[in-house]
Amino acid sequence: MKRIQSACLIQTLHFQLKEGVPHEQAVDGVREEYAQYKTRLERNHTRYRIMREEPQDDGSIVIEIRKQYNNASCGTYLD
Repeated sequence: MKRIQSACLIQTLHFQLKEGVPHEQAVDGVREEYAQYKTRLERNHTRYRIMREEPQDDGSIVIEIRKQYNNASCGTYLD
């Protein structure tokens, strides 16, 4: 029998600008979406660590994140 001892997701997320919206409004929307994403992780008590955060020239944001998977132990992944 096997059991998961620890698990972690590594994701690269690109928060992109919405099309058809004025540029400044789209940039504000990206910042808001990113803030809401982090708030949701906190509210759900998901352990996470942002490994890389890169604002792009167009105002979008790319992040690399390690986060807890299905409430499984994260072991040393987030240390």
